[in-house]
Amino acid sequence: MGDNLHPYHIIPPVIKSGTVYSFTTDSGVNYEVRFGRKQNNILNATIVFGVTNEEYDGEEYSVTNKGEAYKVMATIVEVVRKYKVEHPNINLYEYTGEQSEKEKSKNRNIRLALYSRYIRKVFDNKWNVDSVGNKVIIKKVK
Repeated sequence: MGDNLHPYHIIPPVIKSGTVYSFTTDSGVNYEVRFGRKQNNILNATIVFGVTNEEYDGEEYSVTNKGEAYKVMATIVEVVRKYKVEHPNINLYEYTGEQSEKEKSKNRNIRLALYSRYIRKVFDNKWNVDSVGNKVIIKKVK
């Protein structure tokens, strides 16, 4: 599953407490990982990541098919770890695994399954992980 892959070089936010990280793959695909605070609770954050290259039409959930998925995921794991260190009071994270049309027709969410394999690399047993539809909610155990 790519457990021993080193992440790509991560470009952190300009200020340490910032919320946007980026990296570029070996094939030149640019990714951005953003963290947003929930309006109803600033200790809750959403994680959104996607491709920023124009060739992918700004489609946030583009599938690049460059054979880099595991190294991309290793990098996203490292980004989330860094964010957690800078924002230790966040007690809930959530992210969405958007389905392709093909996945919808088969009633499968391959993207969410891939993301789920990496959750425990970031969140230990002090966090509960729940899936609701195509959304995953990771909540700190009190």
